[in-house]
Order: sequence, then structure tokens, then C-alpha cells
Amino acid sequence: MQPDGAWTILIVSDDPATRASLIACFESDYRVRTTVSGRDALSMQDTEEVDVVLTEQRIADIAGVEFLREMRISHPEAIRVLITGPMSHDETVRSINEAAVYQIVPEPWNEDHLRLLVKRALESRELARRHRYLSRELKFADNVLRRQNDRMAKLLQDTYEFDKMVFASDSMAAVCNLARKAAATDLPVLIQGETGTGKELMARAVHFFSTRKSFPFLAQNCGALPDELLQSELFGHKRGAFTGAVSDRLGLFPAADSGTVFLDEISDVSQAFQVSLLRFLQEGEVKPLGTHQTRRCNVRIIAASNQNLKELVEQKKFRRDLYYRLRGFELNIPPLRERTDDIAVLADHAAHKYAESLHKKVAGISAEVLQRLKLHTFPGNVRELENEVRRMVALAGDGEFLSAELMSPEFARLVPRDSRAQDAAFLQAPGTLKDKVEALEVQLVTQSLLAHRWNHSRAARELGLSRVGLANKIKRYQLDRKPAA
Repeated sequence: MQPDGAWTILIVSDDPATRASLIACFESDYRVRTTVSGRDALSMQDTEEVDVVLTEQRIADIAGVEFLREMRISHPEAIRVLITGPMSHDETVRSINEAAVYQIVPEPWNEDHLRLLVKRALESRELARRHRYLSRELKFADNVLRRQNDRMAKLLQDTYEFDKMVFASDSMAAVCNLARKAAATDLPVLIQGETGTGKELMARAVHFFSTRKSFPFLAQNCGALPDELLQSELFGHKRGAFTGAVSDRLGLFPAADSGTVFLDEISDVSQAFQVSLLRFLQEGEVKPLGTHQTRRCNVRIIAASNQNLKELVEQKKFRRDLYYRLRGFELNIPPLRERTDDIAVLADHAAHKYAESLHKKVAGISAEVLQRLKLHTFPGNVRELENEVRRMVALAGDGEFLSAELMSPEFARLVPRDSRAQDAAFLQAPGTLKDKVEALEVQLVTQSLLAHRWNHSRAARELGLSRVGLANKIKRYQLDRKPAA
């Protein structure tokens, strides 16, 4: 929690003796500011962040309750305390309801009681703030912590896990081993890999294996957001800072204080925003839009990109100094087509996960399905594999194997070329020569299109066809349905 000395208390009183007594009560533990009128107090809070307001009911220009009612609208986060003489029960209830007064303190007040009241109020506000931003991560973190001991015991088995990442290949094992070492430090982490490889899962794993795991993990996709909106999302804003800013916004950096912020698609941010992010990484301070006040935030940055940032730096599309700030550790997740050893374990994991969500049982995955999956180039990587398995689980009966008949057309067309048994079966199958030639042509054209991610020029070049000739075959055999990304 923030130390008491960092909090600011505003005392509103037109009585010099009362102001002096309240200053003496709080000045050793807090920053103390004073005004003699409600209007001066409201003006002061436009330029300085105030955490607690103590006001008397009788002040020069406005009643204390009316002043606090305006405070409730203009500065809702400030704790409001009213010091007053005897009040009726109805007046007390009305004051609490209209101005959302935290506490009404009767005169004469006791110094020890007032100090304790303010201390408890600040602690409660801080705990409530933490709770708001932790609650949306609570279920996820709870599951992670509950399974953590079992997971660590499985790390030496044939199928490995790093938090929610499942793999069997040496290349992914090397990346995850480096990620574990990165998690033990407080350095920024840069994760690079194609879309669908699991960059956010990797970021969450680094967070939950770090010393910050008890604090928030908040994520922001930086792609396609204008600078002003991205500044607001990350740094926060004050009410009225721009059109549509009808209330104060805390921002992800202050909200994740002591935790981790994941910035996805960092390569898409503008040069201007890169400067703002670089300053935050250097100074650790945020300045919300619409204010000149800065606030220190202790957060770890994990950034991700589906483009090679080093190449963007060479092309002068990304700042070199920011690139080196972000890559305290650099994790490069290989695409699924380069780690086919992972396909079987990922498919099995996805099958059981989706079967459980659909209240089904899956007996297993047939060898033929796994063969066809390994022939696919997976432009959508793990996300595409999971989508295919989820579809098969949805179509399968309870307790059945996932068979090739359940696969989508893009996968069903894939047949191993070097399988002699399958070639013999193909030759012996009924049908005319024309039918068999067309079936073989469908397989060859489909495999070439998938291998080149539906790039017609490259596929036509490989097949020895013109683009028009390839387009005619795609239309004739109805091959224009692309794999799900």
C-alpha cells in the first residue's frame, strides 16, 4: 500500500484556531493543504490530487454538506469527512445520502479518534481499488495457484506444461525455460511470434511465475487504437480532458501497480506514443490526460508483437531506444509448422478441454487425424488447431474417437503423399480414370494452396500453372474456402 506520507489531506475551515488544530493533528503523517472556502477548495483540487477532505459545516461561502455534495460529483475518489455540531437524525441521514459523507465527526473532536478515522478510511479505499482490479483476474489466478504444485511435478514428463502452455518439442521447451528465468527477474519481456502462437498465454505464465503474481495482470491490445484513446487506457484521464471524458479514469498502469501490464501488438503504436511509453519505462511515472500531476507506478511491462521489431527498427518504423528498453528478455515463439511434435499433445489437450466444457467424453484421437493435422501448415497456429479440434468434439458422439470423418474439408483433403498403402487403396478404389485423376488433382492443388497460405501466385508457380488456370481449378473443384485463422 501507499505510505501514509504520500497522501494529501485538504482542510476547509474559515476559523484560524480550527485550522491550526487540524494541521497540528495531521502534518506529521500527511501532506496538509488548507483553504477558507469551498470554492477555493474545489479550484485547488483541479490542480492537485487530494485524497481526504475535512470540512466544517459552517464555512464562509457554502454549507459543508452542499460543498461535499459538489465534491461527490467533481472529485468522486476523495474521502469526504464532515465536522459539525449536534445534528438531528434526519439531518445526519440526509448528509450521508446526498453527499456520500464517509464520516460525520461531532464537535469537539478527539485528535486520536480523527487520526485513526482517516487512516482506516484511506486503507479501505486502497483495498477497494485493489479489489476492483483483482476480482476479474481472481478466478484465473485461483486456478493457476491450485494446479501449480501438480504442474511442477510434471515438468520432467514427455508432455510439458508452463502454466497453460502445453508442448512436447525441444524448441518450445527452450523458450519456456528462458521464460522461467525471465519470470524470476523484474526486467521487461518482449514476446515475438505469429498470430495464434500463444503470446498472451506466455505473458500470463511469466507473470504468475514471478514475485508479482499476487498483484494484477492487465492486458491491452495496442493495435488500431488512436493515440488519445491509448493514452487514456494506459495512463488514465481526468474528467473533461477530451470529448466524451465524463468521469475520471484510473488507467491500466496505475491500476496494475506492483503487477504486470501486457501490451499486445506493440509494433502497431505510433511514433508519438512510442515516446510516451519510453518515458514511462525510464521514469516509472504516469501523467493522466487533462492534468499536470504525475504519479509513480511500479509495474512490469511485457510486450508482444507478431512482426519482427528488429526489422522495423532497421526500417525506422520503431524506435531503437524503445526496442532495447522492451527486450530485457526476448522470447521468440516458433510457429506450429516448425514444431510438429507439439501437434499431438496440443490436440489431445484441446480435445479433453472442449469435451469437458460440452459435458462429453472423448475416447481419443485417431492416428489418421493426427497424420492429417501434421500435414497442415497452420497459418493460424495453435488457435487454428484448437478451432478444428473444438469442431470435431462438437460433432463427435459421447465416448467416441475423433476420426477423419469429423474433420473440416480443409483437413479432410490432406492425404500423406508417401503412404504406399494409401496409394494402393487409391488405385484400387472404384471409379473411372477421369474420376481418379480429378481426385488426385484436387489433392495436389489443395496441398499447394495450403503450403503457400493461399497465395495464388506462388501455388500456381509450383504447380506449373498460370494464375488464371489455377483460378479455374479452384472454381471447378470449389476450393475457395480458406482455413480458419
